[in-house]
Amino acid sequence: MKTFTFIALSSLSIFAHAPNDDHKHKAAPDHQQVQQDEIIGHGSHQYKVHKDWGKLDKTKYPIKNCHAMIQLKDGNFVALCDDNKHNFLKYSPEGKLLKAWIKEYPGAHGIEVFEKDGKDHFVVVDSGWAVRNGKQYRETGRVAITTAAGQLVFALGHPQTVGAYEPGQKYMPCDAAVAPNGDIYVADGYGSQWVLQYDKNGRFISKFGGASDPDKNAILRNSHGISIDLRDPQNPKLLVSSRGENKIKVFTMDGKFIENIDLPGAFGGQAVVHGENLYVGVCWSKKDGTGKKLNESGFVAILDKDNKVISCPGGSEPQYVDGEIQPMYQTTKTFYHVHDLCVDTQGNIFVVQWKAKGAYPIKLEIIKK
Repeated sequence: MKTFTFIALSSLSIFAHAPNDDHKHKAAPDHQQVQQDEIIGHGSHQYKVHKDWGKLDKTKYPIKNCHAMIQLKDGNFVALCDDNKHNFLKYSPEGKLLKAWIKEYPGAHGIEVFEKDGKDHFVVVDSGWAVRNGKQYRETGRVAITTAAGQLVFALGHPQTVGAYEPGQKYMPCDAAVAPNGDIYVADGYGSQWVLQYDKNGRFISKFGGASDPDKNAILRNSHGISIDLRDPQNPKLLVSSRGENKIKVFTMDGKFIENIDLPGAFGGQAVVHGENLYVGVCWSKKDGTGKKLNESGFVAILDKDNKVISCPGGSEPQYVDGEIQPMYQTTKTFYHVHDLCVDTQGNIFVVQWKAKGAYPIKLEIIKK
């Protein structure tokens, strides 16, 4: 999840595997199990793991991948899944299933919630990766604006239709974010890497980033997630994951590059803004932080208001040398691949995962000190 801002925007987020990450849907080993009541994290951000918080009957509510999660104004949660039986699972704060609905997005990958005319609406991102009869297919992605019940309000067309892409240019979006003025930003992380900006009615405004931006610093490698950073309300920013570079890139709202947030060793999918902090879901890390990228090596990274890493639940304790964060890596088998997360008003974290043997959302209960 990203952060709530009700146009003021509320948000969610989204993360996942990427074609340029050479992923394959293989079952994770049976020995890697979340330990019940495990304590993870560092400093003032330590958490008790509740692996069964969102557990359901797999025969009725199966999950292939749980790609994103958001919290609604009423306190309930919506998890976004790519199973053919349902895309949305609505949970109470206690983890009780309230509703399962919609099966229109075979590549369901990201979701954003925002308020329009006093009612919750969703931006749903289908990346175009679809699994049918056990086989994976690459298709063109799509972005839909819907009511909270799932009825379509309008859809954003292929960027080629507005002159943003050339004929045949790949479009497989990963995530979306909604600004306080209603502008919609789409990160084409499995496609051509651009960030596409639209107004609240879906009219194309501009694009930036991509694999060939004139500003070399703005180039993106697997633009997997995008969020609005409103920690300074007078100076809003865009946070875009460049997952292949182990970075979160910071842009102005009109697409000018500002700076990098370096996450060495950590393939972070998205920065979720909550209060003064950023929470990043890490899908993979490297062996000891600098070696080979490892499967089933995810964790969570938490950064403070100055974008300094202060805790890594499931990962190594943050270490700084001469003001620079040292490579981070998984140290416990709590998670497989953290794809997205959501933070509630109490500071608890709800983690969803890709390629995790059908795992349901996990709750990390913050330990108050």
